[in-house]
Amino acid sequence: MSELEEYHQNLMADIRREADTSGIFPVEAFFDRMAERLGEAGEIDVAHPSFYCPAGLDGGQRLRIDGYAGDPRDSEGVLGLIVCDFADSDKVQTFGKQDVPRILNPLIRFLKKARTEEFRDSLNEANPAFQVSDLIITTWSQVTKVKLILVSNRQYIGRDDTVKLADIGDVPITWSVWDLARFERFDRSGQAREDVVIHFARDFGAPLPALKASQNGAALESYLLIVPGEQLAAVYDRWGARLLEANVRSFLQARAKTNKGIQKTIKDEPELFFPYNNGLSATADAVSCVRTNDGLAIASISNLQIVNGAQTTGSIHAGLKSARDQLPQVFVQMKLTVVPPDRSEDIVPKISEYANTQNKVNAADFFSNHPFHIRMEQFSRNVIFTAREGERHDTKWFYERSRGQFINARARLTPAQQKKFDLEFPKSQLFSKTDLAKFEFSAAGQPHIVSRGAQKNFAEFAKDIGEAWSKSDARYDELWYKRLISKAILFRWIETEVPKQPWYEGGYRANIVTYAMAKVFHDANGEKQVLDLDAIWRRQSVPDPLRRALLLAAAEAHDVITHPPAGVRNMSEWAKQQACWNGIKARTLNYDDDFETCLILLDSARVAKRDEKAKKAMTEGINAQSEVVTLGAKFWQEVLAWGCERKRLTPKDQQILGICASMPRWLPTDLQSHHALDALSRLRTMGFGDGQGHSDVQCAPLSKARAADAQVTE
Repeated sequence: MSELEEYHQNLMADIRREADTSGIFPVEAFFDRMAERLGEAGEIDVAHPSFYCPAGLDGGQRLRIDGYAGDPRDSEGVLGLIVCDFADSDKVQTFGKQDVPRILNPLIRFLKKARTEEFRDSLNEANPAFQVSDLIITTWSQVTKVKLILVSNRQYIGRDDTVKLADIGDVPITWSVWDLARFERFDRSGQAREDVVIHFARDFGAPLPALKASQNGAALESYLLIVPGEQLAAVYDRWGARLLEANVRSFLQARAKTNKGIQKTIKDEPELFFPYNNGLSATADAVSCVRTNDGLAIASISNLQIVNGAQTTGSIHAGLKSARDQLPQVFVQMKLTVVPPDRSEDIVPKISEYANTQNKVNAADFFSNHPFHIRMEQFSRNVIFTAREGERHDTKWFYERSRGQFINARARLTPAQQKKFDLEFPKSQLFSKTDLAKFEFSAAGQPHIVSRGAQKNFAEFAKDIGEAWSKSDARYDELWYKRLISKAILFRWIETEVPKQPWYEGGYRANIVTYAMAKVFHDANGEKQVLDLDAIWRRQSVPDPLRRALLLAAAEAHDVITHPPAGVRNMSEWAKQQACWNGIKARTLNYDDDFETCLILLDSARVAKRDEKAKKAMTEGINAQSEVVTLGAKFWQEVLAWGCERKRLTPKDQQILGICASMPRWLPTDLQSHHALDALSRLRTMGFGDGQGHSDVQCAPLSKARAADAQVTE
């Protein structure tokens, strides 16, 4: 069985299980599963389901839409429309370029119809097609491009994944295919596309003048470039968000709209754009250089990623519409670093971090190698949860801090090991960075932020985590992780149950879930009592009284979301507003009397936190003492002598290192062991362990009195 066939088999099993469990159609489960991938990959910012496929024909032709990519005013005027091509088959099916018109034409016909008030007004306001049509009518004057996205669980065997189809008036239409193979690549490695190779000389007029800014043989090649505004706008018009690393793009969009000052300069003083603007910082996998009469130039760039300068790029691109005549006078500098793919995860976040220093929270906070994500990953591989009632095996929750970790970890195992892995890490207990952000922000009373989509929600969540982490990372301990899992259990349970409810009419499930969870947390958590999260992670299930409370809140959330105030027609957009959350917060719900059994005194929850800290301190102390003993007295004698010779030790350092060097006559305490390891780390930064020897300089011998004094000081 090939990797693609195995991926298809697992995908279909997951979709069917989700459809059966939640009571939804398989194509809906497929859309929900893949919509998040589109956001993570930077294809769109958010994907809203909007299933509309009437049984009748419109003038002999079918209409269809399955989803849309939010308000085009939030994505530089790009209107994204989605259609699903789903084959409920056990074998991998294929389709070619000749099949694309049959799949996309119903979507194009829907777009033409949806632009008319006659079509919109013929629909019920609760109909998802009404919501999309109203949005299109309202925003059409600001739409600069229509992007049709074909999402399929079949394998596409055609070529050219993005080409122009047709124009509607003066608005171009493009289309792209996300097929089974593309999703498989993304789920395994986070890479969903073939390489983007920008041929400046061939496709965009001329190579870019460049100055090499690195020596021959340097670890990383670097260049300084002067990019004409017309070329940058044309490149971005063709590839769009693919040039902006998804996490950094979210980071920038979460803080500000495209800078009006930049646009004003382009319009009124284009010749001053270069001296006024800080320019772009970018990375690439490879570049192709040529020699021209004017010197070195770059003819092509492979996999260009703009890690700082998204607002500048967006503003210049906007100039195609608002200041086309001025663009020839606009130039922007670019610092380009060639980073080999195998080093990108280490290098690119640092480039982003240092290039984005004007922002309060560094862009690196959004990357998978931030210490927060690494710590959560460590917990997820080590923390064991007791088997649920009726099950035999204890399990763990698998945190995937970077796309592909789960599927690749499993693929490396033998069949017997895979069975063991599946018992240890059930697929239903896999969660990603964006999932984590949804769980946390739902519980924290931010359902309107969660409703804005996985990437925007993650950007806001990461901002909060970045600020809190920089002050103290101590709170993000094992108990914090366990309570996170409780929130995951609650979120996943509501997600499954909402479609089964008699009041559920289809649509807005994601909004209802986050609002219901936020409402219950808001009502449960007070000055004296809070929701007992510890009971949930211990049981790995939701208590019955809490289930009833969540469903009551879900019904109320459904009512608030589907009955927006006068003048508001788009319910998905309404759910993104603080006012929507204020509306449900203000409602009083009559929970059952036994809901109280799901609460715990705040003081008791704090005691559990203190106990966890004490347990952690004890464990860390034991580990530190064990490490010191394992290194041995002779090693610590060398450390002590090296530090004394170079006068790098404080009196306290000498006392404690002297105890370590006197083992087993003296045994350092837990605190002394921590101090010794800290001192060792400090000396290593000064050169200890680099092969440098030391003289016979000795520190004063450790007397019994000084050893005893060292014990007291700790």
